[in-house]
Amino acid sequence: MPTVVPVERISSVRAFNRSYTKFLGALNGHLLSTPYSLTEARVLFELGQRDETEVSELRRVIGLDAGYLSRLLGKFEESGLLRREKSPSDARRQLIRLTTKGRDTFRVLDTKSVAQIRALLGDLTDEEQRRLVDAMDMIRRRLASAEARPEVELRAPGAGDFGWVIERNGALYAQEHGWDSSYEGLVARIVAGYLDGHDPEREAAWIADLHGERVGAVFCVRKDDETAKLRLLHVEPSARGAGVGTVLVDECVRFARAAGYRAIELWTVSVLAPARRIYQRAGFELVEEDTADRFGHRLTGQTWRLSLDRG
Repeated sequence: MPTVVPVERISSVRAFNRSYTKFLGALNGHLLSTPYSLTEARVLFELGQRDETEVSELRRVIGLDAGYLSRLLGKFEESGLLRREKSPSDARRQLIRLTTKGRDTFRVLDTKSVAQIRALLGDLTDEEQRRLVDAMDMIRRRLASAEARPEVELRAPGAGDFGWVIERNGALYAQEHGWDSSYEGLVARIVAGYLDGHDPEREAAWIADLHGERVGAVFCVRKDDETAKLRLLHVEPSARGAGVGTVLVDECVRFARAAGYRAIELWTVSVLAPARRIYQRAGFELVEEDTADRFGHRLTGQTWRLSLDRG
């Protein structure tokens, strides 16, 4: 059972947050009197730690969604701070390197940060410095532990998995949104079409396992030579909040890019807000809407699209 947290302790944490963000200068949108936000400075700092960095690794370390990170890297590239290139060992992977201008910018940020922290610690006695640093280390370790999530494992569908996808889609959308059997019929047709002869080079499907149980699925199928379609994303209620949907969507996008598509599309309806937020974080943009009678309800259908030419 969770420990009861007194209100005054919550207030103390919030007061610390306000004080430290003010100290960092994060509230005015520019860190350390530079043109860069706290997020932008963090990206430059990570890139400055090594000669080259894979985009996927940078995203994992910083925890930014793919779409936002891609736009930020594009901004830096246009400013001449970095360059991007394909990995010589795997053309599907992208490497980033800071330019000379980027290295100079990183050094300015790093020097200003060191000076700011030295000034903070310099007003304290040696014992006070040790106590402050120990407290910060404890906070960092605790937050890292709280952010840790169970490992989501993706695999290709096996025996019985395709039938499970049809059954769970039909049951969940009936229970949660009152959709009629026409939706389950649509899912069955999509799965049947996939099984009837998909191209393994350009189409794939994944089952997500968490703690050894099936908790979600997604399909990547061909629309035409240039465009893939993300279809039938679903996450079991027991696994929502564990990042399953994000892992599935990211893998689908990664596969589509590696398969040579220039864009990926998906169709959803406006009432499915949690899924929409996952698509938006991945960089998808709404390109079309229409309202019609669907699955026993009047629903607004939405087409979302993501360009794969960069990122």
